[in-house]
Amino acid sequence: MAPSSICSPTPRRTRPRRQRPWWRRQEDAGADLAGHAPAELAALAERLPKNLRFGTSSWAYPGWSGIVYDLPHSQQRLARDGLAAYARHPLMRAVGIDRSYYAPPRTDEFAAYAAAVPVDFRFLVKAHEACTTAVWPKHQRYGKVRGQPNERFLDPVYASEFVVAPAVEGLGEVLGPLLFQFAPQDFGALGGPRWLVDRLRRFLDGLPRGPLYAVELRNRELMTGAYAAALAEFGACHCINVYPSMPPARAQRTRVRQDQAPAVVCRWMLHPSMNYERAEARYDPFDHLVDEDPGNREELARVCAETDLDLPVYVIVNNKAEGSSPRTIAKLAGRVAELQGV
Repeated sequence: MAPSSICSPTPRRTRPRRQRPWWRRQEDAGADLAGHAPAELAALAERLPKNLRFGTSSWAYPGWSGIVYDLPHSQQRLARDGLAAYARHPLMRAVGIDRSYYAPPRTDEFAAYAAAVPVDFRFLVKAHEACTTAVWPKHQRYGKVRGQPNERFLDPVYASEFVVAPAVEGLGEVLGPLLFQFAPQDFGALGGPRWLVDRLRRFLDGLPRGPLYAVELRNRELMTGAYAAALAEFGACHCINVYPSMPPARAQRTRVRQDQAPAVVCRWMLHPSMNYERAEARYDPFDHLVDEDPGNREELARVCAETDLDLPVYVIVNNKAEGSSPRTIAKLAGRVAELQGV
C-alpha cells in the first residue's frame, strides 16, 4: 500500500462506477477454473450442519490447482475470476476479504464479489485498519503519519460511511461478519484495557444496527470481563483467533461469554512456531500441509461441535496455519463431523 493511501484526506463516497462487468453469475462463472473436489469431500459437506461455514483468507493462490482449481492459473487471473470457482468447492461456503484492511473497497467492488457466488455463501470483511490502529506503526509504508496518533481510531462516523455502508450496499444478503481486527499494540501507554473498552463501547453504539460485528484482539490482556460485557451489550462477537499471543480457542470462548453472542466467528491465522514472514517463505505455494497443528485443530473443532445448532458459525483459515488452508479445512471439517457423530 502506498503511503498516500493513509496520509490522504478522508475518501469521498462515490456512486458505483459504470464499467464493463467482468463478473457473471455463479452458475456460469468459473466453469473453466473450478476443480473437481473428491467425492468424499462432497459427502463430508453434506454431513456438516448448515449453520457452519468454512472458508479461507482470500482465494487467489495458484498453488491450489488440483485442490480448489482445475489447473495452475496466475494469481492475477484467480484474483479476477477465481472466486466463482472457489465458491463451487463443497466445503468453501465463506471467504475472508483481507484487502479491505488496507483500503476500503468501493460498493461496486463488493457487488462484483456478491454476483460471483450463490446466495448461501458469506463474506467475512475486515474493516480498514484506520478503524482499529490507535497510533500508526513506525513502518515505512505509513509515510508521514508514522508514529503519530490516528484520528480515525474507533471513529463510528468514519467506519459507518466508508466501511459499513459499502459492504452492506454491495454485498447485501451474502455479507457475513464485519471484522474489526486490533493488531498487537501498546494500549497500556494509552490507558490500558479499561480505556479501550470505553472507546469500544462508544464505537459500537455509534455503528448502524443490522450487520454482524466481530472484534478480534491480539493482546490477551484486553480480554476482560468489561470487554465481554461491552460486546454483549451491543450484540457483537469476539472473534476467536488462533494466533501465538492468544489463549486457546475454547479458553477465549469461555472468557468472552460466547453463550451471549449472536454468532461464533473464528479465524485460524498462524502456526504457533511461526511469524508471518517465516510462514510465507516456508509454506509457499500453499499446496500441502507442512506443519500440522493437531492441538489447535482439536480446539477449533470442539468450539464448532459444541455450538448451538441454531447459531451461525464462521471459520476462516489462513494458509499460514499449517501450510494449505483448503487441506486444513478438510481435516477440521472431518473432525467436527466425528465429534458430532454424523
